[in-house]
Amino acid sequence: MDLNTVVEMRDARHRETWRPGDAWLGGGTYLFSEPQPHVRRLVDLSRMEWEPVRMTPTGDLEIAATCTIARLSRFAQDADWSAAPLFEQCCRAFLASWKIWNMATVGGNLCNGLPAGPMISLTAALGGVCELWAQSGSRREVPVADFVVGAGVKVLEPGELLRSITVPARGLAARTAFRQASLYGLGRSGALLVGTLDPVDGELVLTVTASTVRPIRLRFPLPPNADAMREAVGFGIAPHEYFDDIHGLPEWRRHMTFRFAEEIRRELIEEDGR
Repeated sequence: MDLNTVVEMRDARHRETWRPGDAWLGGGTYLFSEPQPHVRRLVDLSRMEWEPVRMTPTGDLEIAATCTIARLSRFAQDADWSAAPLFEQCCRAFLASWKIWNMATVGGNLCNGLPAGPMISLTAALGGVCELWAQSGSRREVPVADFVVGAGVKVLEPGELLRSITVPARGLAARTAFRQASLYGLGRSGALLVGTLDPVDGELVLTVTASTVRPIRLRFPLPPNADAMREAVGFGIAPHEYFDDIHGLPEWRRHMTFRFAEEIRRELIEEDGR
């Protein structure tokens, strides 16, 4: 879609004063998907030449905000982490064309803040941390689970930039279980839950996304039984936190959340013999 209100595009390498009507341009799959009448200037991140995805010396995974979904998928396919299958599962949850896969960015998916954003699901479940750059030059770190605080609502300040997401080595070593449901065969996720089992202390963490307006993480230091899981989901997610749109009523999303939570518990706890 043509953005006929845009009058200027500038290179993000050259810092200028941020002003109303500015927008960061990564892959552009969201920006160019619908009218953006408030946007006057695009700040192009493509020339920043950040390394898309890399392993740090400490064994963490650093994903640049400009890393495309296709690039992340290819990188994870060659990895030997226990959590490697989760990367492809979440990438496939886009149900997008190859054109979107090769243009859409991980950072763009997080910064849209949509409940069904699968990169939010992936990085929140593995304990990812966002690195944010302010216009003043200051930097701060925010866990992915705290980065999105509502449907389309993030903690970003005006002009603040998501530079990268770092997934800790301990998260990469976790056993994972994935469940996703849509109302339609090629529809947006109505519920997407990920369970992780910590390789060190055996803690089970259930990350609920898509069915809720924000990522919600429920922790179980000891292996939960069915009653404990049901109680944690029932009390840990308030009724108003279930999302409501054309892709699923809150009642259905809540039902699928309880169902998937128990399936994940069984897969990671009972099938593991715990």
